Amino acid sequence: MAFWLARARSGQDHDWIQRFDPRFWTVNFPRPMMAAATVTAPDTLRIDLAFLTRGDLAGVIWESADRFDHPLLAYATDRDYARTTLSFRWRSAGVIPLDAGQGPTLTIEGRDAGGSRRTWYVRLWNYRVSGGPEDARIVLPFSALHAGWSADDRSDPVHPGAIDRLFISLVPPGYGGAGTEALSAPVEAWAELSELRCDGARAMLEIGDVLVPPHGLACATAFDDQGTQTPQRVLRNVEGLGYRGSVLHYVGMSHFMRLAAKDGAFTVDPLAPPLCAPAAAWHAAFLAEARTRGLAPILSLSFELLARHCPEAWQQRAADGTAARTGWAPPSALLSPAHPDAMAWLGRVAAALARLMRQAGVAVRVQIGEPWWWIDAAGRPCLYDAAARGRFGGNPPVIADCGAPLDAAQRTLLDQAGAVLAEATAALRDAIRAAVAPLPAEVLLLVFLPGVLDPARPEVRRANLPPGWAAPAYDRLQLEDYDWLTAGADALREQAHAAATARLGYPATAQDYLAGFVLTPDQPEAWRRIDSGCDEALARGAHEVFVWALPQICRDGFVRLPPPAEEDPMQAFDDVPYPLALGRDAVVAPEFSTSVTVTASGFERRNALWSDARLRFDLGPGIRSAAELAVLLAFFRARRGAARGFRLRDPIDFSSNGMTGTPTALDQWLGTGDGVTTRFALVKRYGDDDPQERRITRPVPASLRVSVGGQSVTEGWSLAPGGIVRFVVAPANGAEIRAGFLFDVPVRFAQDRLELAGHGANAGEVASVPVIEVREAA
Repeated sequence: MAFWLARARSGQDHDWIQRFDPRFWTVNFPRPMMAAATVTAPDTLRIDLAFLTRGDLAGVIWESADRFDHPLLAYATDRDYARTTLSFRWRSAGVIPLDAGQGPTLTIEGRDAGGSRRTWYVRLWNYRVSGGPEDARIVLPFSALHAGWSADDRSDPVHPGAIDRLFISLVPPGYGGAGTEALSAPVEAWAELSELRCDGARAMLEIGDVLVPPHGLACATAFDDQGTQTPQRVLRNVEGLGYRGSVLHYVGMSHFMRLAAKDGAFTVDPLAPPLCAPAAAWHAAFLAEARTRGLAPILSLSFELLARHCPEAWQQRAADGTAARTGWAPPSALLSPAHPDAMAWLGRVAAALARLMRQAGVAVRVQIGEPWWWIDAAGRPCLYDAAARGRFGGNPPVIADCGAPLDAAQRTLLDQAGAVLAEATAALRDAIRAAVAPLPAEVLLLVFLPGVLDPARPEVRRANLPPGWAAPAYDRLQLEDYDWLTAGADALREQAHAAATARLGYPATAQDYLAGFVLTPDQPEAWRRIDSGCDEALARGAHEVFVWALPQICRDGFVRLPPPAEEDPMQAFDDVPYPLALGRDAVVAPEFSTSVTVTASGFERRNALWSDARLRFDLGPGIRSAAELAVLLAFFRARRGAARGFRLRDPIDFSSNGMTGTPTALDQWLGTGDGVTTRFALVKRYGDDDPQERRITRPVPASLRVSVGGQSVTEGWSLAPGGIVRFVVAPANGAEIRAGFLFDVPVRFAQDRLELAGHGANAGEVASVPVIEVREAA
């Protein structure tokens, strides 16, 4: 299906918001503290905080440039605050008050009148017009702001014309600058900016107001990545970009938990309520906003936990005692399914999430995300923490590499590990359901296929895809294949989906699919594969298809376009050939589109707008009899004029071998094998120096010849729609893939009217029959 990577609005709808709209503030803070922003009224921003050390400082931030929203939904950049006034009512508790030495300060980052970077520190207390240290009315006229402690000091005026961002700092009682010493007890605090108002010049900002029609996909979000934004802002993007139905929200592994100081570190407190106050407030607001927008949230938790907050005894370990670590920075640990305290805490987290959903009045739906025994880069399974050793008899056999042949004892160990994992996820399922009984709860299980069905490590499925997960143990099975999808490893993906279905028995209608993800913004081709993966999942009947995840969607501007209606004439194509041979008099005209600008001095600047030519034909000169005219008329009517496409053989250029030669398996280079990619598009190249490449989407199937590494191959591949050669097994790394073929051009009639020359109708003369090439997805 079509998609678009939007970089900026270009004629799309827009609206206006008041500058400093509470939805678009963010928070920032150092670990291990926590802060979250929510919108509790149209003019009110609330910040919930959990301070843990004397050095904790949270910033409540407004940025002049929108870095978080999708380009089609972002607000316009405006760094000029001259003659602009921000006013609000300030209320707080648990933070140093306005009148104290370290009280809330407005930090303004920008440039001075000379263009040099500057930072100003403006004491909010100096701009109080009424009220006291914890409940005051603040008015900030940007053209009359001054940095410094004293309200009477006017020596350092703020330059309002070039402000990049501003933030209000919040610190706990006992604040000690950069100190990391734990507070005597954690401090839960809050601050509120209500009656937020912007007056004066440039008080309004243009903002994107796009509403993409629903396109059949759902969206995934993540608290670790988006918890610094307000829930209202996050879900505005979800709805505006056309995602409907479920919104899958990963609660994360680093910010939601309540922590306690122990032995110089902050780890999860197994006895306290599992969710810290800011995370609980944010998720309650998220669920309420989802309900308001008609979205069906799914809350997801996993066995992953930021390593610095994970108790040592809870962590999975390799046989030499090395703790399991993911490749993220900072690293995360994996909870051992065998450790009773770790699993009990995770069960309390799951129950707390279920209760939040019940309280918000939404259906209780919780995902158990990627539960597995970690396999490190060397292939070592992390089955050997103390609790796991105890479950496996005290001295389980060592597996040095899951990719090596395993003996019976080692295979039995993996089976035992799978049983323990299945037991742990079943306990989580039961905790979720018990927390909201007698109300129903839907529990979903997410499996990362490249990690559990890697053909190089075939026995891993014993531990990480256990039979205990078989249907109907969970309401739905969710599958993801990110690495293989974006790498083009289609054969591995298909085999893994089939294997998971066969092993666990969930039909396609009881499976969800997660497509993603794009790690860095310089990978646009990955979005093409993600979009294609979504189409494949919809075609095989998946219950829901999710794009993972919203931060990358917004960063790269991904826009999934709605599907065309079945009767859409622009999409209709009849895979039938034009029934008449083109005579020598038929006109063939390839065309490009080039923008040419002539400068005042006579030089030219040329910009090629198309990478491939589009063909035009005139079939009229080829009609030589009344019988042929009758065939043409019937064919024209059957195509409904220009409504439906068809195949046409170009009499001048229809072969991969020269223009009209007999195809051979070595004619055209399609690509080079990498041991992963299984799909190669048919192309034809023109010219030797910087050749022009043409995609061939309508080859003649019987004519196709394929070679790998210089050797013709007749088995192990097939021709997929769109001119794609699809291998069962990926060609080896470095092997050249070539092909030869005959091909037709996809065309349509250029107009809905067929003009006949009246004086020559009996002779079958047709003045003009123009047809034009149809661009097909490549």
